[in-house]
Amino acid sequence: MTALERKKAKDLRGQQVFLRPEESSAPALGIRQSTTLSEQLQDALLRLAAVVDVRSLRVALRDSIQELLPSTECVCIYVLEGDSRLLSDDPPHEVPQEGKIRSAVEQQKRCECAGLPPSELPEKYRIFLAAPLLAHRRALVIPILDQDHNKVLAVLLVGCGPLSDQDELHLNVLGKHASVACVRIQAVQASYQRPPLSPSPLQSHNALLHLNVSEQDYCELDRNILQLCGELYDLDAASLQLKVINYLQQQTKSQCCCLLLVSEDNHQLFCQVVGDKVLEEEISFPLMFGRFGQVVEKKKSISLQDISAEERRQLSSMLGCEISSMLCVPVVSRATGHVVALACAFNKQGGQRHAEADEHVIQHCFCYTSTVLTSTLAFQKEQKLKVECQALLQVAKNLFTHLDDVSVLLQEIIVEARNLSDAEICSVFLLDRVSHELVAKVFDGGVVSDEENEFRIPADQGIAGHVATTGQILNIKDAYSHPLFYRGVDDSTGFRTRNILCFPIKDENNEVIGVAELVNKMNGPWFNRFDEDLATAFSIYCGISIAHSLLYKKVHEAQFRNTLANEMMMYHMKVSEEEVTKLLVTGIEPVKEIHPCFAEFTYTPRSLPDDTTPHGVLSMFEDMGFINTYKIDLHTLARFCLMVKKGYRDPPYHNWMHAFSVSHFCYLLYKNLGLSNYLEDIEILALFVSCMCHDLDHRGTNNSFQVASQSVLAALYSSEGSVMERHHFAQAIAILNTQGCNIFEKFSRKDYQRMLDLMRDIILATDLAHHLRIFKDLQRMADDGYNTKSRNHHSLLLCLLMTSCDLSDQTKDWKTTRKIAELIYKEFFSQGDLEKAMGNRPSEMMDREKAYIPELQISFMEHIAMPIYKLLSELFPGATELYERVAANREQWTKVSHKFTIRGLPSNNSLDFLDQEYELLQSQGAFGSDDHCLNGCLDDTEGSQGQ
Repeated sequence: MTALERKKAKDLRGQQVFLRPEESSAPALGIRQSTTLSEQLQDALLRLAAVVDVRSLRVALRDSIQELLPSTECVCIYVLEGDSRLLSDDPPHEVPQEGKIRSAVEQQKRCECAGLPPSELPEKYRIFLAAPLLAHRRALVIPILDQDHNKVLAVLLVGCGPLSDQDELHLNVLGKHASVACVRIQAVQASYQRPPLSPSPLQSHNALLHLNVSEQDYCELDRNILQLCGELYDLDAASLQLKVINYLQQQTKSQCCCLLLVSEDNHQLFCQVVGDKVLEEEISFPLMFGRFGQVVEKKKSISLQDISAEERRQLSSMLGCEISSMLCVPVVSRATGHVVALACAFNKQGGQRHAEADEHVIQHCFCYTSTVLTSTLAFQKEQKLKVECQALLQVAKNLFTHLDDVSVLLQEIIVEARNLSDAEICSVFLLDRVSHELVAKVFDGGVVSDEENEFRIPADQGIAGHVATTGQILNIKDAYSHPLFYRGVDDSTGFRTRNILCFPIKDENNEVIGVAELVNKMNGPWFNRFDEDLATAFSIYCGISIAHSLLYKKVHEAQFRNTLANEMMMYHMKVSEEEVTKLLVTGIEPVKEIHPCFAEFTYTPRSLPDDTTPHGVLSMFEDMGFINTYKIDLHTLARFCLMVKKGYRDPPYHNWMHAFSVSHFCYLLYKNLGLSNYLEDIEILALFVSCMCHDLDHRGTNNSFQVASQSVLAALYSSEGSVMERHHFAQAIAILNTQGCNIFEKFSRKDYQRMLDLMRDIILATDLAHHLRIFKDLQRMADDGYNTKSRNHHSLLLCLLMTSCDLSDQTKDWKTTRKIAELIYKEFFSQGDLEKAMGNRPSEMMDREKAYIPELQISFMEHIAMPIYKLLSELFPGATELYERVAANREQWTKVSHKFTIRGLPSNNSLDFLDQEYELLQSQGAFGSDDHCLNGCLDDTEGSQGQ
């Protein structure tokens, strides 16, 4: 800030705004190479807040657009003149009456296109805006709207690059502030176009002649006033008043003169200059101060005999001398006809009284100078509004940098509120809705750390309680006369409360969250209307910052709780070195030694004992060549496998044994269908690891239940869909991030990111809703033939393979399929019981009282399972046997359905009775031999024997 700017800022203090803008320590814009977009937007808004005419508006808009939008090549600005003409000054021309630009104006909508018709553009802008533009260039037509009157105030034509979401946001904010600036400029222009209502110089001349003023005296007066007018050019308000007051003192031969300026919006008279002295702090009076208020109202002059002794005493105090004579003349604005000031002359030389000729000399002076005076005061007001905007923007910046600590934020609010309003004391209370109290733990002196020293008052008592209850601002000019004020504190401390401004602090829902109380206006008799407006604007920033600070605190607490919960979970899932060593001590067993048929579709992985399944996973990793190809550390792999196993809960079906079976089927697809001819190695690895992790931390309930019960998982993921699947992926990432478990640690950054992306997409594909959405695409791929060069075909095939692995129990023999159905419906019915307990109606398949299992199984196999394996067989002829086995199991469900006379499961939760006919047929050799015992699918006695 230059010395001149600091001087102007100092001159602006008083009248309505009592601000002390600090000198900015930020470097100039030209040398700030690291200015962020948010700072650029702030600079743009400051420019718009400072505009005072159309020319400065054009400059501010042009500079702002060029800074905010990418690769801006040109900006053409049209501003409304009159009721309908939109004019540009560079070069001078008008918006065409027809065409794309006019269409955007009439529709009042922003238009973004690849170019505008050349006929609508001046020659200067055609190279940047005329169609067709290059692919990376865009033409924008941006109407600036007055929403209240539903009209276009200005139009911007911009040639720039494509807009990002952030650019769109910046344009919306800039448009709103540009609209406010346009409305303000129109209001200022309109105020100077009204017909003159005050006496003209000619009328003043005639009045002087009527008073027998000689022609020679008039000519002298005329020369003096013309000389004065020549000296009033380009002066600030205080300097202009000094010149005028000096002139009045000479012409009326008075000891002292002053101007009492009228502030109608604040209902005050204020004085900035007395005699030849500019006051350091202006002196204010109520607008209706004694007889002076009648002068403003009736526009008639008064003398010393017309005022009271109290008014005479206050004037003597202001002047610093006794008053022997006085003349007070109203100064009427030629533009509005309203009184804008009172010209007062005191103590005529020689002890005489002021005469009517003195009154007309004063009127004659202001016939020539009132316009200059009012325009200077209007400019001062505009500058003051600019300072206010800058101060409020700085306040917002200060407040939003302290969101991490509510106490520090409240302390900052106190400081800013006191500085903005020039109050002696400020207090901030937050509303405690639980106890219905207003709580203050931050005072002017600092922060109270001990909760016992918090200051609490009932939320419906006193001045602060009244404001908290009503939500309305309360301005008390005389505290002691107000019924809500309690004098006890003043009496005990000796402090005197003169006046109070108390205002509510509200959140974005317009609910009161706190109250701020300002005490004792320092440079005025009380808080005025402008202070109320300033407090209202300030309270919006306070409400937003406090609400976000409290939310920030809650988020941090939630993050800490989440971190603690993850630490507890990982602690209980922790794999010891002994467990890793035990798993690796015998080395990796070849798959042939696990079972001769381990790599065949007929093998049932559930026949393996639970404690040997990690060995089976290591064997499959080795047999598929992943360990050597990706240089996976064996200890890391072993720890990862054990961590994944521990990451599964123990619901009837979605447990570790299910994950192991799904992973084994992936291994079977690799061994029997030649996946390496269809997919990249990294995609096959991602598929296998995803099969291991695809149901991590499954709770035995589906996505619909999570949403209906409003669970924590639903709160985290419901907006994105596939709640449980996203949780499974998150758990997989958590395990990979656990020390000593990252099997991809030797991947390059690019491969690592791709691996995680593949795992996410594959695990999300286990949501059957996702499968149904892409089924037509899968069918189209099968019909057209798989294209190994198509990235989309790779993605679709991975989804199909994952789903086929997830449902692979349906491809096993009848006993396995039947037993799996038993486990699934146990899990379903448990969820149905929970839904009933919540007061909800479960779906038929979840309701043990309504579910007819054979019918549900047949429907599932016909509509879901069989189409999946049919597609698989069309893509891989070697998968035909899988489809045939699923079809055979579907037929078996049809055969045994006549035995099923109940809904739900039998009382013993077993479907073993369905096996009698099957066993009879098997004994006759219809199905071949099956020597596998099914781990996780047998009764407890059988299961213990199997293990």
